[in-house]
Amino acid sequence: MSRLNRRLFLTTAAAQAALLPATPLLAQSADLAEGVRRNMSSFVTQDWRDHFDDLGVASIVCDTTSRALHFWSGDGSDYRLYPTSVPLREELTKRGYTKVVRKKVGPDWTPTPSMIERNPELKYMPPGPGNPLGTHAMYLDWPAYLIHGTHDTRKIGRRSSDGCIGLYNEMIEELFAITPIGTQVRII
Repeated sequence: MSRLNRRLFLTTAAAQAALLPATPLLAQSADLAEGVRRNMSSFVTQDWRDHFDDLGVASIVCDTTSRALHFWSGDGSDYRLYPTSVPLREELTKRGYTKVVRKKVGPDWTPTPSMIERNPELKYMPPGPGNPLGTHAMYLDWPAYLIHGTHDTRKIGRRSSDGCIGLYNEMIEELFAITPIGTQVRII
């Protein structure tokens, strides 16, 4: 690139950057002032070898700090990364090793006893647009802990669940299709 073209490019890029609206920065500042932390762009790279002896049929690491789900296929040829929602509070966060034991398209939802204790108005919900589990759910061998979709896209990138890991509906549909029963899961 010639000096003149490079200078023109840099000058144009700087001028365009100056014209960008400040709204995203203002919105981010407002969120931080209110104690809301969105963390969708701070994914931390994970290596399956740091968590499992082998890939098994497939492997998932749910990183509650960076709010990301990492998936590796059993042969290691497919790696995917998804933004997630994570448990609202530390006492709702269960960490450790588990596995996918069941999968369901169009899950129904029943609030746990602790959810009903906090909000007695919660009731069973059949599959559909208001269902907190979204369009697909993968059940772990820990009772009441799932990896599922959500119709409320505002939850992704936030601490917002009662213990589950949530994904955008289109992303849980993709993950659901490639995740076999028996997939090993680690929540960190």
